[in-house]
Amino acid sequence: MSDAVLFDARSDGIAIITINRPERRNCLALDVRAGLFEAWDRFERDPDLRVAVLTGAGPKAFCAGGDLEEMVRTGMTVPPRDMFALPYDTIELSKPTIAAVNGAAFAGGWMIAQACDLCVASTTATFAVTEVKVGRSSPWAAPLIHMIPQRIMMELLLTGKPITAQRAYEIGLVNRLAEPEDLLDAAITLATEITAGAPLSVRAARDTVMLATEMGRSAALEAARHASTHCYESSDAQEGPRAFSEKRTPQWTGR
Repeated sequence: MSDAVLFDARSDGIAIITINRPERRNCLALDVRAGLFEAWDRFERDPDLRVAVLTGAGPKAFCAGGDLEEMVRTGMTVPPRDMFALPYDTIELSKPTIAAVNGAAFAGGWMIAQACDLCVASTTATFAVTEVKVGRSSPWAAPLIHMIPQRIMMELLLTGKPITAQRAYEIGLVNRLAEPEDLLDAAITLATEITAGAPLSVRAARDTVMLATEMGRSAALEAARHASTHCYESSDAQEGPRAFSEKRTPQWTGR
């Protein structure tokens, strides 16, 4: 594997996957995306690994989201369906996953934290669905309705404003909080509690939760993707990343 994503296969059946681009706030650049695809595939294929913990290097960011400079350079409209290694969506996984959020989890960072089965957050972590700030959309957030109340979800997506780890815990997005220096240990403790269970029972338990969640979820995802196409193909979808890259206020046209 490249050094963009680190993989630690522990002897206790826990894999630690680390996004290792702290100088870029662990954004989902091409090398990180490729590394995550490889890491998740390695985790799934290794029969000795039972739970994966995903985290980010450095204290500032778990993952700050997509690479906006790349979006400017490529003129990206609708992201390819398989652009991101999203657990249980674009990556087939049958084992539990835990996000250990150590800093900002914004946009795509929220996306991958949300996609994991469980979430442990540092008390200094922050969460935001920031797409409205840069003219993009967040169809991947549709399953969030199964995790938090509708009005809270509505505010998060409409405003793009970040929330604290404490608030994320209060609304049910985060399972456990830990001090920054204890974050990884807290995630490993949770993973160890899972590995203490019978493997087939753990898998059946996870399947039970997801089968219940799937009632209406797939249709919501498809509808959200369809509704987002116009936004992705708009001029504002190009203006937002460009303004960010040029460090100026975006000039929205609504077209």
